[in-house]
Amino acid sequence: MTCYETLFVVKPTLTDEETATQITNIKEIISNEGAELLATDDMGMRKLAYEVEKNARGYYTVLFYKAEGTLITELERKLKINEDVLKFLTVKYVKNKELTQFNKLVESANRKSAIAEEVVVPETVAVEEVKTAETTEA
Repeated sequence: MTCYETLFVVKPTLTDEETATQITNIKEIISNEGAELLATDDMGMRKLAYEVEKNARGYYTVLFYKAEGTLITELERKLKINEDVLKFLTVKYVKNKELTQFNKLVESANRKSAIAEEVVVPETVAVEEVKTAETTEA
């Protein structure tokens, strides 16, 4: 299996739920075709270099995965059909030097998502502790 990176930009006019749904749908396309999704890097809302379909901003997401070459044609076909995707780019990693960089990018994306999960978890625990303390006092 070959290593690939696909970056896609979703319209900024979508709500957070719609954006998350679009990202999930694209991840499902990859997993349904038998690929191994290694990491996801949600880069968030960013300014585009130039306007695309009258949009100056877009929500960037990068997916790192291992797949057969036949997946790419199907994935790009579905990305072209999707009206909510402004732009996309797929990069293939083949040479040893490229694979080393690919592994570093995957590690970085996984670290970033782990940090994001750690930040979210303590807040929810603190809220639950406060609620528990309030019910105990009452």
